[in-house]
Amino acid sequence: MASRIVILDEQTASRIAAGEVVERPASAVKELTENALDAGATHIGVALQEGGKHRIEVTDNGCGMTDEDLVLAVQRHATSKIRSSDDLASIRTLGFRGEALPSIASVSRMTITSRPAESPYGWRITIEGGVVIELTQVGCPVGTSVVVEDLFHNTPARLKFLKTTPTELTRSIEAVGMLAAAYPRVVFRLTHNGQEVFATPGTGDLVGTLSHVWGRELARRLIPIAREELPLAVSGVIGAPEVSRPGRTHQLFIVCGRPVRSRVLTHALEQAFRDVTPEARYPVACLHIALDPAQVDVNVHPAKLEVKFRREGEVHEAVYRAVREALLKWNLLPELTTASRQPSIAPPAPASPPEDTVRRAVTGFAPLDSMARSQPMLAPACQPAEAASADMPLSEMLRGFRVLGQANRTYIVSVTERGIVFVDQHVAHERVLYERLTAARNEAGIPVQRLAVPQALTLGNAEFALISQRLRDFAIAGWELEPFGGTALLIRAAPALLRSDRYEAVLRDMVDELVHQSVARRLVVDRDQVTIANACRLSVRAGDELSMAEMEGLLQQLAATTNPHFCPHGRPAAVLLPYSELDRRFKR
Repeated sequence: MASRIVILDEQTASRIAAGEVVERPASAVKELTENALDAGATHIGVALQEGGKHRIEVTDNGCGMTDEDLVLAVQRHATSKIRSSDDLASIRTLGFRGEALPSIASVSRMTITSRPAESPYGWRITIEGGVVIELTQVGCPVGTSVVVEDLFHNTPARLKFLKTTPTELTRSIEAVGMLAAAYPRVVFRLTHNGQEVFATPGTGDLVGTLSHVWGRELARRLIPIAREELPLAVSGVIGAPEVSRPGRTHQLFIVCGRPVRSRVLTHALEQAFRDVTPEARYPVACLHIALDPAQVDVNVHPAKLEVKFRREGEVHEAVYRAVREALLKWNLLPELTTASRQPSIAPPAPASPPEDTVRRAVTGFAPLDSMARSQPMLAPACQPAEAASADMPLSEMLRGFRVLGQANRTYIVSVTERGIVFVDQHVAHERVLYERLTAARNEAGIPVQRLAVPQALTLGNAEFALISQRLRDFAIAGWELEPFGGTALLIRAAPALLRSDRYEAVLRDMVDELVHQSVARRLVVDRDQVTIANACRLSVRAGDELSMAEMEGLLQQLAATTNPHFCPHGRPAAVLLPYSELDRRFKR
């Protein structure tokens, strides 16, 4: 009887392995750029066509390779960076597995041209689908150039999962930007379809580098940070609290020269900022952590994005103290005490001034008294004890409701025939605005107001690359924007229900949320996502104080929506605590 188990051929095995290393064009860009850095390059050029889907070229002035090196470099598990398993305990290079080049070559058409400094000529190798086609002698400058064309042409299943060109370009910009922040002494130049996206100076100035990656406006609000307590040092920059973001897209952690993700580092940073950052906002930071490589395990993720520390507590403490000391030095903290690390029992300060609250925001579409006469709600509601249920419509939950007041300036508390109902004011208002913005978008259009003096908004490269492709969707959402040179946009009109002094702040938060969805959540930014972000940023926030009339009006308007139980992001709007549950808890 023949065995049902077979050994896969080399090509099939290589393509399967490539799936772990090369997820999308940005993965190839990252791996090739890391190879250039490991080769000692001081100038690195990245040229993309159609977001890298058609062509990727990474050129460097590093040490170069001989013809023998080239042949070996495209073989699986061939590397110049480690010699034995003992070296895995103390990795000092970005690449070390010998996977990048053969993995990329197995799912593309690749050409590598390289010349070492000691040779008068170079060599060019051509590989297609992992098979070496040709090796020839050529004239070329010192260094290496890798060209990747038609990525995933022989793996259609993976090809069809690629996103739009702007989304793929954004991912590559993020990847190169992180490496540029990690190596500010290296000149990076990124182009797309022949147009320069950004170029860093390579002077070693981290703030200067970030001004090209994140934009000059944000770079001007960065604070230097430095703390050394051998054998561990923390350096870099943090953003002033007022430039916090709704997502973590502007948090970079670089450990031993490697951009990484780490819950330990994220928690330390955010805990240090806890007293000065509003709820649902995240600090901006680019932190370099230097320590003995033997104390870090970088071999825990296929893309080498995550690390583990041998002494997590020490690393957490060092980052926390470095950030707190910087905030204290710049008079952004009252004092650095042990007590400041304990949870606060005081209610949080408002995240921002009220957006003229519900009356201002919603009456642009319908007055509160007319909304009170709307049809009752039919959507499902939340059940007792924090769980959602489809058994009871919200109209039943709120039958005979009487608003008692606000809890923690976040929740509207009402007594009803069935029990006590808690409504998240931001979620409720976001649902109301989303449905009204969507209806207006599909009918006569969202009411807008033109600015007497247009305002300029400077974005980071990744933000501009993504948002500049969605200007029509922003216009439909009430924002008239136009390119203004470089990575700047000019705001010419904004939604009429928005307060005039909040245009830039609201739009910047929208942009950051959309970029966060594209990069971190891997969502394609479409017209509905723009409307969702618009509704979220225009709605009242946790911390905004509402009058009794405004709270009653908001509940009435929530009742008229088609889906009153969740905001467009999926967060629940209301929770019912039935009288029967109160009786049970009081043992009646």
